[in-house]
Amino acid sequence: MGRGKIEIKRIENVTSRQVTFCKRRNGLMKKAYELSVLCDAEVALMVFSTRGRLYEYSNNNSIKSTIERYKKACSDSTTAANTTVTNVQFYQQESAKLRQQIHMIQNTNRNLMGESLGSLNVKELKQLENRLERGVTRIRSKKHEMLLAEIEFLQKREIELENETICLRAKVAEVERLQQANMEAANQELNTIQAYVARNFFQHDLLQGADNASQVNHFALPDDKILRLG
Repeated sequence: MGRGKIEIKRIENVTSRQVTFCKRRNGLMKKAYELSVLCDAEVALMVFSTRGRLYEYSNNNSIKSTIERYKKACSDSTTAANTTVTNVQFYQQESAKLRQQIHMIQNTNRNLMGESLGSLNVKELKQLENRLERGVTRIRSKKHEMLLAEIEFLQKREIELENETICLRAKVAEVERLQQANMEAANQELNTIQAYVARNFFQHDLLQGADNASQVNHFALPDDKILRLG
């Protein structure tokens, strides 16, 4: 027969209550031991009887160290929870400040653009006007500074280009001079060659003329001799 269910309430009979306490205490100790062995868990168990007697079990051989670990874990959890709450509050405050600053900056930008001026009084409009004038002054000063820097750069660039132009002209003049000298040398050489050719041609003509005359004389000599003989 299986065990029947019993009503969970205080046992009035002292003897039965003491017997039940002993049995269930031993069963609880056994379950704690099994849990520590099977699951490799750190288990500590403390039971006080109605007479104030302490019954304890710990697989760590010291229930005090387990209690200290429990206190530390509870303290860490509380500290972490408090830190989380503090961080949430801090970030909420910072978020509210940032939203307010963004709203102010947006209003200021609209005012600088000449918008949403209806909510400003005369003093605030005067302050806005002064801010715009100072801003325009700084912008003009910066523009003037940039223009001067650009002009100075262009002037330096102009001088550099002029120097480069002078160098290029000098190089061109040198090249032209060399070309002219080469042309004169070539013309002189050509004249020399022409003179040499003409002189050789003249000598050739003279030699050819002399040969022709000697040939004429050679053929004419018998006629003279014939005439003289006659």
